[in-house]
Amino acid sequence: MLEENVILVNEKDEQIGLMPKLEAHQKAVLHRAFSVFVLNSKNEIMLQQRAHQKYHSPLLWTNTCCSHQREGESNIQAGSRRLFEEMGFKTELKELFHFIYKAPFDNGLTEHELDHVMIGYYNEAPLINPEEVENWKWMKIEDVKTDMELQPALYTVWFKIIFDEFYHFLEEHKSPSSANATVNNL
Repeated sequence: MLEENVILVNEKDEQIGLMPKLEAHQKAVLHRAFSVFVLNSKNEIMLQQRAHQKYHSPLLWTNTCCSHQREGESNIQAGSRRLFEEMGFKTELKELFHFIYKAPFDNGLTEHELDHVMIGYYNEAPLINPEEVENWKWMKIEDVKTDMELQPALYTVWFKIIFDEFYHFLEEHKSPSSANATVNNL
Protein backbone atom coordinates (compact mmCIF):
# COMPACT_ATOMS: atom_id res chain seq x y z
CA MET A 1 0.00 0.00 0.00
CA LEU A 2 1.31 3.43 -0.96
CA GLU A 3 1.98 5.82 1.90
CA GLU A 4 -0.22 8.89 1.88
CA ASN A 5 1.23 12.34 1.45
CA VAL A 6 0.45 15.19 3.81
CA ILE A 7 0.01 18.77 2.66
CA LEU A 8 2.88 20.98 3.79
CA VAL A 9 1.73 24.48 4.74
CA ASN A 10 3.08 27.75 6.07
CA GLU A 11 1.66 29.44 9.16
CA LYS A 12 -1.04 31.08 6.99
CA ASP A 13 -2.26 27.58 5.94
CA GLU A 14 -1.04 28.11 2.36
CA GLN A 15 0.06 24.91 0.65
CA ILE A 16 3.82 24.83 -0.03
CA GLY A 17 4.28 21.19 -0.99
CA LEU A 18 3.58 17.52 -0.34
CA MET A 19 5.55 14.95 1.68
CA PRO A 20 5.02 11.33 2.71
CA LYS A 21 3.31 11.26 6.12
CA LEU A 22 6.02 9.36 7.97
CA GLU A 23 8.77 11.60 6.58
CA ALA A 24 6.85 14.73 7.68
CA HIS A 25 6.63 13.28 11.19
CA GLN A 26 10.32 12.34 11.17
CA LYS A 27 11.38 15.83 10.02
CA ALA A 28 8.79 17.74 12.13
CA VAL A 29 7.59 19.69 9.07
CA LEU A 30 4.43 21.80 9.46
CA HIS A 31 1.52 20.13 7.69
CA ARG A 32 -2.26 20.39 7.51
CA ALA A 33 -4.41 18.14 9.71
CA PHE A 34 -7.88 18.02 11.23
CA SER A 35 -9.63 16.91 14.41
CA VAL A 36 -13.33 16.03 14.47
CA PHE A 37 -15.44 16.23 17.62
CA VAL A 38 -18.85 14.56 17.58
CA LEU A 39 -21.28 15.46 20.36
CA ASN A 40 -24.64 13.92 21.19
CA SER A 41 -27.81 15.47 22.59
CA LYS A 42 -26.60 14.73 26.17
CA ASN A 43 -23.55 17.02 25.75
CA GLU A 44 -21.23 14.03 25.55
CA ILE A 45 -18.24 13.73 23.22
CA MET A 46 -17.68 10.52 21.31
CA LEU A 47 -14.11 9.55 22.19
CA GLN A 48 -12.02 6.97 20.44
CA GLN A 49 -9.13 4.94 21.77
CA ARG A 50 -6.48 4.74 19.07
CA ALA A 51 -5.72 1.24 17.80
CA HIS A 52 -2.83 -0.62 19.42
CA GLN A 53 -0.91 -0.86 16.12
CA LYS A 54 -0.77 2.92 15.47
CA TYR A 55 2.83 4.12 15.01
CA HIS A 56 2.33 6.94 17.51
CA SER A 57 -0.04 7.42 20.43
CA PRO A 58 -1.38 3.83 20.39
CA LEU A 59 -4.17 3.05 22.87
CA LEU A 60 -4.50 6.70 23.91
CA TRP A 61 -7.94 8.32 24.09
CA THR A 62 -8.67 11.20 21.77
CA ASN A 63 -11.41 13.09 19.95
CA THR A 64 -13.82 11.26 17.63
CA CYS A 65 -11.39 11.13 14.71
CA CYS A 66 -8.42 12.94 13.26
CA SER A 67 -6.18 12.66 10.23
CA HIS A 68 -4.74 14.62 7.32
CA GLN A 69 -6.40 16.23 4.33
CA ARG A 70 -5.57 14.92 0.87
CA GLU A 71 -4.51 17.28 -1.88
CA GLY A 72 -7.56 18.96 -3.40
CA GLU A 73 -9.82 17.94 -0.51
CA SER A 74 -11.59 20.56 1.65
CA ASN A 75 -11.35 20.32 5.44
CA ILE A 76 -15.00 19.27 5.67
CA GLN A 77 -14.61 16.64 2.91
CA ALA A 78 -11.54 15.23 4.68
CA GLY A 79 -13.27 15.17 8.06
CA SER A 80 -16.34 13.44 6.64
CA ARG A 81 -14.24 10.88 4.76
CA ARG A 82 -12.15 9.98 7.78
CA LEU A 83 -15.09 9.94 10.19
CA PHE A 84 -16.70 7.29 8.00
CA GLU A 85 -13.43 5.33 7.56
CA GLU A 86 -12.67 5.26 11.29
CA MET A 87 -16.08 5.38 12.99
CA GLY A 88 -18.46 4.08 10.29
CA PHE A 89 -20.99 6.92 10.12
CA LYS A 90 -21.64 10.24 8.42
CA THR A 91 -22.95 13.47 9.86
CA GLU A 92 -22.76 17.13 8.89
CA LEU A 93 -19.58 18.83 10.10
CA LYS A 94 -18.83 22.48 10.80
CA GLU A 95 -15.36 23.98 11.08
CA LEU A 96 -14.80 25.86 14.37
CA PHE A 97 -11.18 27.05 14.39
CA HIS A 98 -7.59 26.03 13.68
CA PHE A 99 -4.33 26.18 15.60
CA ILE A 100 -0.68 25.17 15.25
CA TYR A 101 1.08 22.82 17.63
CA LYS A 102 4.36 20.93 17.76
CA ALA A 103 4.76 17.85 19.94
CA PRO A 104 7.65 15.34 19.97
CA PHE A 105 6.93 11.68 20.76
CA ASP A 106 9.07 9.12 22.59
CA ASN A 107 9.60 7.18 19.34
CA GLY A 108 11.50 10.07 17.68
CA LEU A 109 8.58 11.32 15.60
CA THR A 110 7.10 14.81 15.94
CA GLU A 111 3.64 16.12 15.16
CA HIS A 112 3.86 19.66 13.80
CA GLU A 113 0.41 20.43 12.55
CA LEU A 114 -1.91 23.20 11.56
CA ASP A 115 -4.98 21.46 12.95
CA HIS A 116 -8.50 22.34 11.75
CA VAL A 117 -11.06 21.52 14.45
CA MET A 118 -14.56 20.52 13.33
CA ILE A 119 -17.73 19.61 15.18
CA GLY A 120 -20.69 17.40 14.31
CA TYR A 121 -23.66 15.84 16.11
CA TYR A 122 -24.77 12.21 16.28
CA ASN A 123 -26.72 10.12 18.78
CA GLU A 124 -26.04 6.53 17.74
CA ALA A 125 -23.24 4.02 18.33
CA PRO A 126 -20.44 4.01 15.74
CA LEU A 127 -19.31 1.01 13.72
CA ILE A 128 -15.59 1.26 14.46
CA ASN A 129 -12.81 0.16 12.12
CA PRO A 130 -10.54 -2.06 14.30
CA GLU A 131 -7.50 -1.18 12.18
CA GLU A 132 -7.89 2.44 13.32
CA VAL A 133 -9.87 2.34 16.59
CA GLU A 134 -9.42 0.06 19.60
CA ASN A 135 -12.50 1.23 21.52
CA TRP A 136 -14.91 4.15 21.89
CA LYS A 137 -17.16 5.77 24.50
CA TRP A 138 -19.42 8.75 25.15
CA MET A 139 -18.15 11.11 27.85
CA LYS A 140 -19.47 14.44 29.18
CA ILE A 141 -17.31 17.43 28.23
CA GLU A 142 -16.79 18.35 31.89
CA ASP A 143 -15.82 14.75 32.77
CA VAL A 144 -13.25 14.63 29.98
CA LYS A 145 -11.68 17.84 31.27
CA THR A 146 -11.53 16.49 34.84
CA ASP A 147 -10.20 13.07 33.81
CA MET A 148 -7.58 14.69 31.60
CA GLU A 149 -6.32 16.68 34.60
CA LEU A 150 -6.20 13.53 36.76
CA GLN A 151 -4.83 11.12 34.14
CA PRO A 152 -3.14 13.13 31.36
CA ALA A 153 -1.09 10.15 30.15
CA LEU A 154 -4.28 8.46 28.88
CA TYR A 155 -4.92 11.16 26.23
CA THR A 156 -3.27 12.26 22.98
CA VAL A 157 -1.21 15.44 23.00
CA TRP A 158 -3.41 17.28 20.47
CA PHE A 159 -6.57 16.41 22.39
CA LYS A 160 -5.04 17.83 25.59
CA ILE A 161 -4.01 21.02 23.76
CA ILE A 162 -7.51 21.49 22.38
CA PHE A 163 -9.01 21.06 25.84
CA ASP A 164 -6.42 23.26 27.55
CA GLU A 165 -6.63 26.13 25.09
CA PHE A 166 -9.99 25.83 23.34
CA TYR A 167 -12.35 24.27 25.87
CA HIS A 168 -14.72 27.25 25.54
CA PHE A 169 -15.32 26.51 21.83
CA LEU A 170 -16.67 23.07 22.75
CA GLU A 171 -18.74 24.47 25.60
CA GLU A 172 -20.32 27.03 23.24
CA HIS A 173 -21.43 24.27 20.84
CA LYS A 174 -23.06 21.84 23.25
CA SER A 175 -26.79 21.10 23.30
CA PRO A 176 -27.57 22.36 19.81
CA SER A 177 -31.02 21.86 18.38
CA SER A 178 -29.28 20.15 15.45
CA ALA A 179 -28.28 17.29 17.78
CA ASN A 180 -31.82 16.03 17.32
CA ALA A 181 -31.65 16.29 13.54
CA THR A 182 -31.81 13.19 11.44
CA VAL A 183 -28.41 11.92 10.37
CA ASN A 184 -27.28 9.33 7.90
CA ASN A 185 -26.53 6.09 9.71
CA LEU A 186 -24.34 4.07 7.34
